[in-house]
Amino acid sequence: MPISEHVTALRPEAVRNAVAEVRARIHDARARGGHGQDVTVVAVTKTHGPEAVEAVWDAGITDVGENRVQEAEGKMAQVTVPVRWHLIGHLQRNKARHALRFALFHGLDSERLAVALHEEATRVGATLDVLLQVNVSGEASKSGVPAHEVVLIAERLRALPSLRVRGVMTMAPFEADEALLRAVFSGARAAREAVRAAGHPAEWLSMGMSGDYEIAVEEGATHVRLGTVLFGSRT
Repeated sequence: MPISEHVTALRPEAVRNAVAEVRARIHDARARGGHGQDVTVVAVTKTHGPEAVEAVWDAGITDVGENRVQEAEGKMAQVTVPVRWHLIGHLQRNKARHALRFALFHGLDSERLAVALHEEATRVGATLDVLLQVNVSGEASKSGVPAHEVVLIAERLRALPSLRVRGVMTMAPFEADEALLRAVFSGARAAREAVRAAGHPAEWLSMGMSGDYEIAVEEGATHVRLGTVLFGSRT
């Protein structure tokens, strides 16, 4: 039975079992891929309560992702375990200051947002870790920098020293077949190399969700964003 059919956020033992199975699958996928990367599981707790954060912490996961600032900040006020918070959803420029509460922002999808984030980080004397979101698949419904603009954007980001570009994030099309998944994920890997060549650290590659994370790891993912496979389907 797939994990997603029998795990709920309210059953810590089930979450622990799910985490153990996910880690085993990641271990095997990493060996198949041969990239030798460390892989961080980012538990996506959107629509789940703070108890989900506590459950994954108890299961050994230290990184938690949220799509919406308001929901994340509500949980931050209730959760006592010292998880690293990731913002993985779209962020409007007028809310740029909120990104400073997160250890890593996965959704840097435009130069204008980059400037807003840089100004906020500079204002408080901080450096913000970000991932450049790249729309490898070219889907109109997805945010992100087009693949052909990555080099130009990466070069311009060098003028924003309060941002530390740690790599690339991408999302594959839903219900894509394996060939398309691999094409998207390998495209993101190439985009990360272009960002690195432009002078950024760019060691990380955030890609892969509950339905495709094993292929993502095979293709070099360093961060996988998992919700359903850990907590079950959202209602």
